[in-house]
Amino acid sequence: MFLPTIDPEKCEGCGECVDACPTGILELGEDNKARVTDPAECQGCETCVTVCPNEAVTLQEV
Repeated sequence: MFLPTIDPEKCEGCGECVDACPTGILELGEDNKARVTDPAECQGCETCVTVCPNEAVTLQEV
């Protein structure tokens, strides 16, 4: 299982990770920051990590 984490201090709400996620587990919250909706569905592809221009997304295998 993989766990994506969004650093709210680095996230600027551009939505790149949300658009790129093939499983659709990321969304922009009311604060206009990316958030993970269902970490159990993460496939560990690292697409969100690579597209984030601010390095706000990290992925950890748990």
